[in-house]
Amino acid sequence: MTLSVQEIIKTLPHRYPFLLVDRVEELVPGERIHAYKNVTINEEFFNGHFPHYPVMPGVLIIEALAQAAGVLSFKTMEQAPSEDSVIFFVGIDDARFKRPVVPGDRLDLYVTIERCVRGIWKYKAKAMVGDQLAAEANLMCALRDIPSSEK
Repeated sequence: MTLSVQEIIKTLPHRYPFLLVDRVEELVPGERIHAYKNVTINEEFFNGHFPHYPVMPGVLIIEALAQAAGVLSFKTMEQAPSEDSVIFFVGIDDARFKRPVVPGDRLDLYVTIERCVRGIWKYKAKAMVGDQLAAEANLMCALRDIPSSEK
């Protein structure tokens, strides 16, 4: 299954400038996703990180991986996000950054579901630029209801 950016917007609650997945190349519900982010000089974060040598912040690479994981999870559950719940990070383990991601790169996002127990999703994730590993991490996320007092 492939998804366009319009379909991703229907699947994730994120919006510009924080939507970090441009397209899904392959999605196998319950198993894996391959998505990508086209990294351009127009990204807001390059204004300050770093003006003399623009580099995509590592936390945003991890966030892009988490958003790909979110698409995979929502498609696996066969549901769309609602205003009554949100997916939160509950863990990021073994994060490693291997090469800078710079304007002009295509950041390929590969995420596999390791398991889902009691609403806690565990994923193995890696971000690639071409055949080079840019970052990798083990992610944990949970779908949680938003308390009515906080809506």
